[in-house]
Amino acid sequence: MWKLFKRAFLIINWKTFVITFLSIASTAFCLHFHIKADFPLTLISTAIVFPIVFSIGGAYKRREVALDEYGSIKAHGRALYFAVSHWLENPPQELKTEVKSHLENLLDSCTQVFTNPVDKLEETEKNVYQNFHNLSVFIKSLRTHGLPSGEASRSNQFLSKMMISFERIKHIYQYRTPRTLRTYSDIFIVVLPIIYGPHFAENVTSYNYGLQYAVPILFSVILVALDNIQSHLENPFDQQGEDDVHINVDKFIRNLE
Repeated sequence: MWKLFKRAFLIINWKTFVITFLSIASTAFCLHFHIKADFPLTLISTAIVFPIVFSIGGAYKRREVALDEYGSIKAHGRALYFAVSHWLENPPQELKTEVKSHLENLLDSCTQVFTNPVDKLEETEKNVYQNFHNLSVFIKSLRTHGLPSGEASRSNQFLSKMMISFERIKHIYQYRTPRTLRTYSDIFIVVLPIIYGPHFAENVTSYNYGLQYAVPILFSVILVALDNIQSHLENPFDQQGEDDVHINVDKFIRNLE
């Protein structure tokens, strides 16, 4: 039950109450002064619902791509660990510990990049590139432990694919869905519930006392909830929503054996 309330509070916030209050105030004003009009509801779907649903679809696809690339980093990291464990004859335990340390540092630095604000990217991404550098040097050192050149080349391919996946995730983290579309939706989410006051006043004349405000309330809550869903999907790494991408470094390292 608590999880249900927690999820509900993610889509119902202060913005919901502010816009609902404005919608109720507009409807009450129009009822009091008998300002009535029958506006077309298709304007709502054109101005708000369609752009928000489009943004939600785009944000969801970005999240799915981020999950795929995160899985690629883990899979190739695990393959690199298996290369050390299985491709060498009697590999020393120190090598296994070292590659684990490199992979742990890499995922930790990735977590720092994606959970910090974008304006800190130039600073935080340096650690990621340094860890890629350390892994490259480590792979080269495996040659001195008897790793054949062909297998060393394959290990470098694992590292290359991890770097490609990181860059793809970084671009998802850097660039959001169209900002102008988001601004457009934000404006109309605030404006339309107020403008539609005469419409609500026209269509609730047969309602019992108090129920005439049910429609503007539902109208506002639904629109703001859709907008909040899109906002939570917009950044899949901010660790604030139920659908965020969680980088569990400890679990990955524990399951390497």
